[in-house]
Amino acid sequence: MNTENYEGMTAGKIREFEKRKEALMLMGGDEMIRKQHELGKLTARERLDLLFDNGSFQEVQLFTKHRSTLFGLDKKEIPADGVITGFGEVNGRVVFAAAQDFTCSGGSLGEMQAKKIWKVMDMAIAAGKPFVSLNDSGGARIQEGVPALEGYGGIFYRNTLASGYIPQITATMGPTAGGAVYSPALTDWIFMVKKSSYMCITGPDVIKAVIGEEVTTEALGGAVVHSTKSGVCHFATNDDQDCINKIRTLLSYLPDSCHSPLPLLPTSDTPDRECLELDEIIPDKPSKGYDMKKVILEIADNAEMMEPHAGWARNIIVAFIRIMGRPVGVIANNPSFGAGVLDVNASDKAARFIRFCDAFNIPLLTLADVPGYLPGTRQEWAGIITHGAKMLHAYSEATVPKLTVVIRKDYGGAYIGMCSKQLGADYVMAWPSAEIAVMGADGACNIVYRKEIQTAPDPAAKRKELASAYETQFNNPYFAAGLGIVDEIILPRETRKRVAFLLETFKEKKETRVTKKHNNIPL
Repeated sequence: MNTENYEGMTAGKIREFEKRKEALMLMGGDEMIRKQHELGKLTARERLDLLFDNGSFQEVQLFTKHRSTLFGLDKKEIPADGVITGFGEVNGRVVFAAAQDFTCSGGSLGEMQAKKIWKVMDMAIAAGKPFVSLNDSGGARIQEGVPALEGYGGIFYRNTLASGYIPQITATMGPTAGGAVYSPALTDWIFMVKKSSYMCITGPDVIKAVIGEEVTTEALGGAVVHSTKSGVCHFATNDDQDCINKIRTLLSYLPDSCHSPLPLLPTSDTPDRECLELDEIIPDKPSKGYDMKKVILEIADNAEMMEPHAGWARNIIVAFIRIMGRPVGVIANNPSFGAGVLDVNASDKAARFIRFCDAFNIPLLTLADVPGYLPGTRQEWAGIITHGAKMLHAYSEATVPKLTVVIRKDYGGAYIGMCSKQLGADYVMAWPSAEIAVMGADGACNIVYRKEIQTAPDPAAKRKELASAYETQFNNPYFAAGLGIVDEIILPRETRKRVAFLLETFKEKKETRVTKKHNNIPL
């Protein structure tokens, strides 16, 4: 073969390759793309273009095809088998991703789509880099039968292997039902899009047929429901672009893996900035609430925070902030909702966040203002004992730097639960407004001084007198500080300064524990 013929053949093969690739880049085709846009949704490629830095995405296994012949699938072309997989850079850092494309057979998961996802997950684990899944699928490809279910099993297995090793983020950007909802639940963070994404074990039709209950898809498993009622969704976003932008923001707080350094961002803020507004934030009345988010924003670099679960279990706040450019995880009671009391949902929310931060070496800052655990039959029957124990376990298990600031009330078992000294807090500070005691004055007096109150000529006056004495002794941080339970009493304005200094002091903290296979957290 002469050179001319060889070059001609090569040129033809290149043209064929380009033609095939161009067709696959359209995925479901112009008509299906138009329908996707009419639903207010972007295509998988458009989403990936938003997620990754311009021109950095490297696609993997573009030419993969399904091999099923059942139910007419041998005559059906599903470009890239309905999923785009690959890796690229997000904010200059490598991230792996899989994006299902609803324009291709509804993004349904079959054997080969699953294997593509397995491949990119295996690559993420091997590389020690975050994995992002953009889900938009009708579920298992029924025509393929059991291989589709096997596909989900392999994904779940890899989600579990990657857990605590690399950050895993799922964005549910369309319908997700049945087995498809469990991979998101196994990842660290779930994003949903309002009015276009849904998560449910079974859809409304099946529910009506089986138990006779009528419900809409939105009411059953929409973004608002899962971000306010169930807690399944961490971030409910307005549209696809908002969702992707928030994923990029979240990634900026996270390391590549549990063995990687925390990302350090430049900041114009200073470590010795005083927070003068905090001196005035605590109300005169102990029963009056205030916005704990203002406290967090005052402490944070440039008043910036990212809050998961903002609409669920609002009596407690979990949030990512930065102190001098380094990520910090904040857990704080919110007196504006239920007085900041701990209950089943708040305990679950905090425990999960604490364990995530500890897994990825993100220091913990706890801001305590808690009157106790929520009493009542509803909480007891819902298992508050077990759920409350999750927080105790999570804090005790955590080996990252742990700082606690007692803002106001810190009573009873909830005092222990909000990272007390005996749960491993490295340093405990308190504002002058702090109250650390077994319980509030009235409740304590009813127990300690019951006989004196009952036998007094004026029981109400006696109770008031004794409660005042109790408050004088315990409604301040000095008794606890005298016992070494509080390491330092600080002015509110000094909070950022002290936190910044202590985080710098403890940044090289190493803590070893008894060697074992793993803990058995109360679930």
